[in-house]
Amino acid sequence: MGASGLSLTVFRQSLVGYYNLRPEGARTASPPVLTLIDFSRPSTQKRLWVINVEQGKVLFHTLVAHGKASGADVPVSFSNKGGSEMSSLGFYRTAATTYTGKHGLSLRLSGLDPGFNTNAESRAVVVHGADYVCQDFVKAHGRLGRSQGCPALPVAETTAIVKAIKGGSIMYLHGPADAGYRSRWLNVDTAVTAFAGLR
Repeated sequence: MGASGLSLTVFRQSLVGYYNLRPEGARTASPPVLTLIDFSRPSTQKRLWVINVEQGKVLFHTLVAHGKASGADVPVSFSNKGGSEMSSLGFYRTAATTYTGKHGLSLRLSGLDPGFNTNAESRAVVVHGADYVCQDFVKAHGRLGRSQGCPALPVAETTAIVKAIKGGSIMYLHGPADAGYRSRWLNVDTAVTAFAGLR
């Protein structure tokens, strides 16, 4: 993972949550896919990874936008409140089906961390493509464009990524160390038990 810039510590955290949440999803045949977004990194860097956990393979590594009220290049503020226009940290489960909205093909997210992201559905925090998520925007402005709280993707990659992660897969939005994020899903002991049960 190091070659693609993914922090081993952040990757471990995402896997702990993945295995804690996977048993429920496994019964509904959710894909063995983990989407990791590291919002401790600036928007000018590729900070989204889609990983097939069973194959140990990175399927996608690309740019992703954060909410406009979370910060300029590096997000520093996060919120679960409607109208905040901030990103929300934590673990999510993707919807079973896609839909076509004002940004084209899109995918709804359900937040799994009370106090941090459980208002995602009412806030309409979804995965979608956006023209402002591209290197040309970075060259012109020194950072990516920003969303209203959605993890917005490069338009050219959106369809492939959405199709790969739909169907109840797990997404983890990681933030800076001082963001105050805590989660029951980061319990290593239960993750190890769940991992053993899947083998």
